Amino acid sequence: MFTGQQQVRVIKKLEVEEVEKGQVSKFFLHIISDGMGLPVYVPIMVARGVQDGPILGLTAAVHGNELNGVSVIQRLFRDIDPLALRGTIVGVPVVNIPGFLQMQRPFNDGNDLNRIMPGREDGNSAEVYAHRLVTKILYQFDYLIDLHTASFGRINSYYVRANLNDPDVYELAQIQNAQILLHSPAPDATVRGNLTEYGVKSLTLEVGDPNRFQRGLIRSGLVGLHNTIIQLGMEDGQIENPEQKPIVCDHSYWIFSKKGGILQVLPEVTELVSKGQVIAIIRNIFGEVIQEIEAPEDGVVIGKHVQPVAQTGTRILHLGIIKN
Repeated sequence: MFTGQQQVRVIKKLEVEEVEKGQVSKFFLHIISDGMGLPVYVPIMVARGVQDGPILGLTAAVHGNELNGVSVIQRLFRDIDPLALRGTIVGVPVVNIPGFLQMQRPFNDGNDLNRIMPGREDGNSAEVYAHRLVTKILYQFDYLIDLHTASFGRINSYYVRANLNDPDVYELAQIQNAQILLHSPAPDATVRGNLTEYGVKSLTLEVGDPNRFQRGLIRSGLVGLHNTIIQLGMEDGQIENPEQKPIVCDHSYWIFSKKGGILQVLPEVTELVSKGQVIAIIRNIFGEVIQEIEAPEDGVVIGKHVQPVAQTGTRILHLGIIKN
């Protein structure tokens, strides 16, 4: 198969140890077939160094509308010199191909791929897809950075979700150029959680907002990945530390609305809020204030809802509780 000027080989499983050293190779992995019996391909880029070293995996668009990570991975591979690389970088710029093509967050059967890992060999459509993804690609990694964004109708800071109690993961989290580090032992059924259980050192990088490319955040993500490569000894260079140290949170939670109406969330992402501070206002259809929502404790705004129309139970604000 040809893309542009380069022939891309179709494979049924990625075998990292068989990829040629000293170059960037591109593959289409035939993961499933669609309702016409035609192949659905997952794109894979592999930069394999001349010298041996760890295998770093980079994944994006596990949710099909989360685009910033796609560009981060593409740009990293434009920068990488495989002749100077020790080890291997595997990039999967789009994990959820059906969701990506339909410009939607879930898989095309409605399932969230990041809630069903490692899937099942004999499961439903999404479970089979998830199972083949981890067994044919992801379980070969030594390290994983899984790039995400906020969900539809919300915006995020640029932050890391990781098990900060793991010293190796904490070191990697600190150099991602992020605004916030959130201690978050991964749920078992996420990509990060499943690979962590499998023995892969993993973290999630939340790079802004869905359905768009944000150049500043993409640049920040790219700096973080270059720092990671240097930190792991895969490339020579100087780690680029952020101008400000990230805020470290030991846990977080969402605040929900108790009434429906027209929602206005007041603080911006990364803003510090105090207990009792009004963080959101809900008005009825006549414009009258029917609820003022206060911060239950001091914290930092990790993310927030931006859709004005909000029914009862809408997520309003993602509050990070800063580590003392």
